[in-house]
Amino acid sequence: MIITKPKFWDEKIGIYSIILFPFSLIILAYIFFKKKFTKKINFEIPIICVGNIYIGGTGKTPTSILLAKELFRFGKKPVIVRKYYKSHKDEHELIIANLNNLILKTNRVDGIKEAIKKNYNTIILDDGFQEYKIKKKLSIICFNKNQLVGNGLVIPSGPLRENLKSLINADIVLINGGNTSDFEKKILSINKNLKIFHTFYKPLNIDEFKNKKLMALSSIGNPDNFFKLLGEQNLNIKKKLIFPDHFEFNEKQIQDIIFDAEKNDYHIIMTEKDFTKFKNYNSNRLNYLKVSLEFENLEKFIQEVKEIYV
Repeated sequence: MIITKPKFWDEKIGIYSIILFPFSLIILAYIFFKKKFTKKINFEIPIICVGNIYIGGTGKTPTSILLAKELFRFGKKPVIVRKYYKSHKDEHELIIANLNNLILKTNRVDGIKEAIKKNYNTIILDDGFQEYKIKKKLSIICFNKNQLVGNGLVIPSGPLRENLKSLINADIVLINGGNTSDFEKKILSINKNLKIFHTFYKPLNIDEFKNKKLMALSSIGNPDNFFKLLGEQNLNIKKKLIFPDHFEFNEKQIQDIIFDAEKNDYHIIMTEKDFTKFKNYNSNRLNYLKVSLEFENLEKFIQEVKEIYV
């Protein structure tokens, strides 16, 4: 499903949020009863969930990829299991390009069963925090400093998939973009046992875009985070193109974007996820910003993850 995020989700509570709040109450009631009456399935294989509460753009998939690579180094045989959505092809291709260990199923339980048959010994459940029927060994929840919880309300009056109090069922919180002491105090008051780690994106090929006129393109959950990263690099951004998360471009749209770039002598910069949609087009105007997900204390984070095997 492709969602265009309303601006009021990240603003102070206003008229739109108030009008939609009764629908949010219905969602909250549905979540409450679903959690209460859903019978959990306990698999013998360790299941690590990498999820979020804020809908989209929190870094779940890059975290899942990094975690899988680290577990490989640790001698494990992990696989990323995701629920199949036709519109999420970009994220599927991103995982395959970086890891090639991915199982897609319309039912996550079926994906876990397939992983067990294929003799994987660790499941990384990418985007599974709201999959209440699966018992997880470890739940990692991702936030971005720029949005955190937006206006703090549950969809459709806000950007949250469930109430922040659901962190009582989490083990680790990752906050991308820097320290957020007030927010961290708040979530620790919900769950004092939370382990909090800070991450950031490190650009790897920024020199390829220096001294060029750039067209910045985004079809990700939180494009402002991408544009902020570009701004911090003092790049010459002449034009921004923003599309909904997981937007599926047709051939004409892509050709028009390339034509516009050529006409104005722009070079197109995008995320690696977006580049999966453009990779089959032969144009020297197309490139993506390579980044690595960095931890302020990766060793300690991995040590926390390793505890599930003790």
